[in-house]
Amino acid sequence: MGELDAPGAPPQRFPPEPESVAKARRFVRAALDGAAPDTLDTAQLLVSELVTNAVLHARTEIEVTARAGTGGVLVRVGDRRPERGLVPYGGSAYTGAGQGLTLVERLASRHGVETDDAVKTVWFELWSEGSPPPPPSDGWGAATPRTGRGGTVTLLDVPAALCLTCTQHRHTLLNELVLALASGDVPGVTAQDLAVALDLNDVISAGLTVAPHRSHAEVEFGSLPLWVPSGAGPPLETLRAVLDVAEEAARDGRLLTLPALPRGRGFQKWVFGQIGDQLAGERPTAWTVMPREPGAGTSEPVLWDAGQVQAGRVATIAADESNRIIAVNGQAEALLGWAAADLVGLPLTTLIPEHLRRRHTMAFTSLLLSGQPRILGRSLPLPALHRDGGQVPVRLFVESQETGDGHTVFVARFSPRGSTPPAPPPARLRPGAPQEAGGAPGPASCGRDRRTDVDRRTGVDRADVRSELERLSLLAETGATLSTLPDLKEGLRRVGGTLTRWLADWCLVDLLTGQDEVERICVVHRAPPGPWPEEYEGRLPPLSGTSRGPLARALRGAGPLLFAELPLPGRAGSPLDAHYVELFRRLGANSAVVAPLRSPRKVIGALTLVREGRGSPFTEEDLPLANELGRAIGLRVDNARLHQETRKIAERLQRSLLPVLPEIPRLGVAARYAASSATAEVGGDWYDCFPLPDGDTALVIGDVAGHDLDAAIAMSQLRSMLRGIAVDRQEPPGEVLRRLDMANHTLYHEATATCVYGLIKELGHGLWEFVHSSAGHLPPLLVGPDGRTRYLEDGAGLLLGLDPGLVRPQADDAVPVGSTVLLYTDGLIERRTESLDHALGRLRGHAAGLAREPLDVFCDELLIGLAAGSDDDIAVLAVRPGSPP
Repeated sequence: MGELDAPGAPPQRFPPEPESVAKARRFVRAALDGAAPDTLDTAQLLVSELVTNAVLHARTEIEVTARAGTGGVLVRVGDRRPERGLVPYGGSAYTGAGQGLTLVERLASRHGVETDDAVKTVWFELWSEGSPPPPPSDGWGAATPRTGRGGTVTLLDVPAALCLTCTQHRHTLLNELVLALASGDVPGVTAQDLAVALDLNDVISAGLTVAPHRSHAEVEFGSLPLWVPSGAGPPLETLRAVLDVAEEAARDGRLLTLPALPRGRGFQKWVFGQIGDQLAGERPTAWTVMPREPGAGTSEPVLWDAGQVQAGRVATIAADESNRIIAVNGQAEALLGWAAADLVGLPLTTLIPEHLRRRHTMAFTSLLLSGQPRILGRSLPLPALHRDGGQVPVRLFVESQETGDGHTVFVARFSPRGSTPPAPPPARLRPGAPQEAGGAPGPASCGRDRRTDVDRRTGVDRADVRSELERLSLLAETGATLSTLPDLKEGLRRVGGTLTRWLADWCLVDLLTGQDEVERICVVHRAPPGPWPEEYEGRLPPLSGTSRGPLARALRGAGPLLFAELPLPGRAGSPLDAHYVELFRRLGANSAVVAPLRSPRKVIGALTLVREGRGSPFTEEDLPLANELGRAIGLRVDNARLHQETRKIAERLQRSLLPVLPEIPRLGVAARYAASSATAEVGGDWYDCFPLPDGDTALVIGDVAGHDLDAAIAMSQLRSMLRGIAVDRQEPPGEVLRRLDMANHTLYHEATATCVYGLIKELGHGLWEFVHSSAGHLPPLLVGPDGRTRYLEDGAGLLLGLDPGLVRPQADDAVPVGSTVLLYTDGLIERRTESLDHALGRLRGHAAGLAREPLDVFCDELLIGLAAGSDDDIAVLAVRPGSPP
């Protein structure tokens, strides 16, 4: 090492204890006295990292040598476990533990490791400013490979970003557990068990990071052989137990490390399960086909990409782990009235009404501290705050995504209330065939050259897709994607992503939007976001009578068509044909398949699949699958268009039917409505509140059977009739409901509905009374200001539509000042998996805790606490008498 080989201070030996880190730092400062201040500070930092690694992972006597020369400094850290190789993560610098070697790589002029039969020594050099560039370093390439007896297990479909996140988290937990154990803060773990866990974790981490470094520009799956030592079964159980204790300590706040999120827990469980199962002789099971625990999201670990947020067709906002907004798309700007530049950097609570901010902060903190999701992956009706101060009723869907360096981003998609909630990406196909346990990766995962037609990212030979299983899986995923996503364009982009993983390098979808009008909905490349030219998206030249090219023929119903030799530019017969030929040239196509998208009624568009460069071209064998894909996509697109038309009509109807709540002196009134997240967007639930000429206030809640436009129409007529009868007659509630039942019977002989009609009366001197009659509806809930609750079960009668001549009972109940009368529909509480008694008890518990909250908070918290993921319409009406002035 030239000038840095000059004699320095004698080596210093330290015991494998945490205190040795500070002692080694002081030793280096003394030994390098006279070095430049910046060099000295860096040397102390790096020796701290290396000695910490030795204390944690070698647990033998540590020898540190430090010397300075005219060109810089040299520091060496040795331990007596040469068989324990280094575990460089190979990722970017990370704020958590486990990145000591990355710091050395970033800050040292040269670094490396030397081993012999007895000692492993890690060293680094720091060259002073102005010194000549040092020769290249071997880096960690000289690290001793694993030794001893063992075997190999195969992990199929390992997600790169999630694997990095979990490896770092496991490493951080165990490292902090060492310090906690030294202070006696974590009972349930012995020093011996922790040493066993650390050793096996090092082996597993080394195997998981030995795979070639992958670009994190996209989600990647790959298969990985993992070497484990003989007899790894008992140590694996010890590692599981130690990590369970560490996770519990993290959830209880006894560690600085945050607990793992659900997807991380699921992935770690899968890795450990695969090791144990394959050591016992079982065959591998891919990560992509494993079931997920609630809140763990989809089988595909979504990698954070700000470009996908910007390209999304649904209002989307992303926030980091500090609850700061990091990305906003145009749809969110339009929905909430904010410019993206003004929102980025602000806390997410900027978009949350003030009465819900404390709730959000508590939930977000709970997620980070406990790892238990309460809203991830669920549809949640709540209000968002518009820039003008108003509230926007939305449905919220939140999912977590991983960054390339192991952090988490939370992506929230907003749908205006009454729209179907956005869904996460669909489950990924299982790529390739299973491999033999203990063997090297087979041909489906070895990353062969593109000319062999094996996808580097998925490891899938495209010939495999022609098998019956792969064909059916591909068709199923295509259909599921378009069925679960509310936005048609977003769904087609997701389908394009699937097809470019399994069939093609490019996928284009063109739809007929009017008479001879063609719109290119999406252009998807196998390496998103893709360098495609923007001018080839959007509105295309019209389909004219002179159009004779591939796209024009497919739009007229021909095909599927195979083009092994693409048309020449001079043969274009129309602007549409010329556009299509030029696009192929720009894409570098070697072949293409064009298939019409057929609905039961007509051809509605075309699907184009393109292979580029020197890859294997399409053949006649690909045409049947392309034909099936065209039919499947065409059917889903046609259904989606019909659903969107119905949804628009339903949403307009819904908005027209929601009443404006009156302002009543000394009476607070609040209401909420959330349309079903799984049906036709509007149904038969309704609420109403209006003053009567005699001074009483009428309260109405009802539910017409059904979830379609017929139910909504019947509901609107019932509501109108009820208003007319109540205002004209001003009779007791039981008589008003009897007259409503008779009128309803003349219009709908077989229609049934439930309804509560009540009058809230001020009796004077601060006394109030609620008089009501119920036609088969759930009982109103009275919530006292002290949190006591009581269901008002008297006055219950049959549903509307069963016996119009029946005399209906009614009940009178005193309502103390400050109490809340709550009317609600069954969508708020009923769940298929629990009894009605349990559901009613759950409502009482939530309402009791909100007794003193303002009515707006009361209603919003009920929806947040009870309505997440509900697949039924929900209507809520609450009134609260106040004291006289």
